[in-house]
Formats: sequence, structure tokens, C-alpha cells
Amino acid sequence: MRGENTQPACRQAGTGPAKINSMRTFIAIDLPKEIKDSLASLKEQLMASGADVKWVQPQNIHLTLKFLGEVDEKKLEKIITILEEVAKNKNSFSLSISSLGAFPKLDYPRVIWLGIDEGDKESKEIAKELEEKIAKIGIPKEDRPFSSHITIGRTKSTLNREKLVQNLKTLADNFGKRNLACRVTRIILFKSTLTPKGPIYEALKETSLKKV
Repeated sequence: MRGENTQPACRQAGTGPAKINSMRTFIAIDLPKEIKDSLASLKEQLMASGADVKWVQPQNIHLTLKFLGEVDEKKLEKIITILEEVAKNKNSFSLSISSLGAFPKLDYPRVIWLGIDEGDKESKEIAKELEEKIAKIGIPKEDRPFSSHITIGRTKSTLNREKLVQNLKTLADNFGKRNLACRVTRIILFKSTLTPKGPIYEALKETSLKKV
């Protein structure tokens, strides 16, 4: 695969589920420090607009495969079993972040995101299988089809929106020059604890994909 030997591995995490009664959880692909550092620089450039945006802290940036919401300990054990079943049948793959955009559109940004090029197909396949299997244990499917994107910010008001749009468009035009790629070797179950300063993520269980 292209760049397989030169790409940093997407980040690893600890193993073993935490034993508590109920927790807010999601399944995701974590990113290496090199990419998070580059995205921190991107965030600083966007923050210069002075727009009213709730930014994702660089250490928390990830590609969500499935949001689970609040789950109890019994259901957590079933999710871990599903995670292991899915991972053992999927190959590791290369992932590249290739674009900068916004929902619903750049001229009216509500959610600021990064798009996936290489690795889009593989991410969608894993997310779909997780969605199907997890629905069988009582966690509803998402209303919208899965989209391979990484959320980095959400606007809170229209303050300085024009300047933000200008910065977004300028950075989006040159985004392809950035080398943001890694090797995905694991998928991770995270716990999310909401605090006044923002969410704190803790890896509960990581599962390895097949080596190729």
C-alpha cells in the first residue's frame, strides 16, 4: 500500500474495560500525535477569525465510527465482544485526511470538519458492520448514513462568521498540500466524561485489525 512503511501508526491505547455501572461511550479511530499537532496549528489559524466556535481540543480529535451513548456494564461487555469480532476480520489500512469543509456548507458553517480520502471505504465498511451488529443488542442505528469525517469545531453564534468563512475557504484551497496520513491498526472503545471544561476521553478497550 502507498506510504505504508513511512506513515505513523494511528495511536494505540490501553486495554481492558473499566468496571462502572453506566457510561457515555463511542467507538473511534484515534490519530497519531503528528497529525494532532498539525491540526492544532490549523485550529489556531481558524481561531484568528474571532468567530464564536466550540473547538475540539487537539488531544480529543478522532474519527468516530459509532456513537453509543450511555451504556451499562452488561451491554458494554457485549459491545466489546462485537468490537473484537469486527476487528479480527478487517485488515489494517492507510488513512489520509484530504479536505477541510463545513456542514451545511462553507458559506454557512455550523460544523467544521475534515474529510477522509484514502481509508474512506474501509472506515465505512467497519462503521456499517458495527452499526448492524450493535443494533441487535438494542442500541439504535443512526438516522443518517455514516460519513467519514472528523469534526473539529461547531459554531455557537454568527459572531465574525464572514471572517471565519474567509479563513475556511483560504485554508480549504490549500489543504491538499498537507501530509496528514497514518496507518490504522486498531479501533478503540472510548468512555466520554463531560466536564465544564469539555469532554475527557478514556480508552476502555482497543482491538487490533489484521496485519497485511
